Amino acid sequence: MSSPVSTVAEESGARTALPDGPIRFGSDAHKTLFCRTLLDTHNPYKPAVIDWPPLDSDARNRLVSLPIWDIAVQTEGRARINVASYAVRIADALLRKAVELNAFEEGRHKHVLSNLVTAYGITLAPEPQYEVKGDPEWAFMVTGYSECIDSFFAFGLFEAAKRSGFFPEALVDTFEPVIQEEARHILFFVNWAAWHRRTMPLWRRPWFELKVLAVWIFLVWERIGIARDVGNGVQDNNFTVTGAKQVGADIDVAELIEICLAENDRRMSLYDRRLLRPFAVPFLAKLARRFMGSRPKTPA
Repeated sequence: MSSPVSTVAEESGARTALPDGPIRFGSDAHKTLFCRTLLDTHNPYKPAVIDWPPLDSDARNRLVSLPIWDIAVQTEGRARINVASYAVRIADALLRKAVELNAFEEGRHKHVLSNLVTAYGITLAPEPQYEVKGDPEWAFMVTGYSECIDSFFAFGLFEAAKRSGFFPEALVDTFEPVIQEEARHILFFVNWAAWHRRTMPLWRRPWFELKVLAVWIFLVWERIGIARDVGNGVQDNNFTVTGAKQVGADIDVAELIEICLAENDRRMSLYDRRLLRPFAVPFLAKLARRFMGSRPKTPA
């Protein structure tokens, strides 16, 4: 699979210069900055040539035991088609190319995960047929806001797994580009959402805000398990809540939130400070953390 990033200049003529100085959200300069940030930071790694490190039996068993592989592969499969279906509707050449790259990278994540489970002998359930029914913008927004939730907790869980030694260092280093790529995706998405709402006609904005609210309700409903039969052993999206018990030997929810916040800040600090950062999930996490007491330290 070839990346679309190399054709941006060919399709849009001379490369658009990054804007200087402060930018106004919703402006052409804002659009140029968040699109170019995604395009210019593309990592051209190829899943087929990733050298998955050998694992001893204990490390492999820990990896296989994680209840995430079916849902992880399927989530990336849905994400690719959701994002790609929205890209074909975009008239602006630069924005379309950035969204196409987003879709390409989502598909690449699926290839990475598929190769990982093959390399370590993890058995997956049969995959569903991926298709978009209804509004492509709704599908794109579901993927974008879903990644804002999942990536925030993934940052912390990945770091907790590194600290605890749950994942061998070689495997952590191999998978790191995928985790950082998710940071780029949510940065791009929140800036797209801010730009999009400011460039649409005023009469459309109330409908868009209702759509945003509906997406959040849908995602919360999905994640608390109401819409899933978790009692029958089906994997679900609640791993971000329960996973800390597996990847960290001695970590509670409060500590996990602190790690997530620190990792979110660290990963976002790599990009232009003029861009908006994801706000809702970190804000809610900080709010929740305020109501949690400090865990007593174990005497030495």
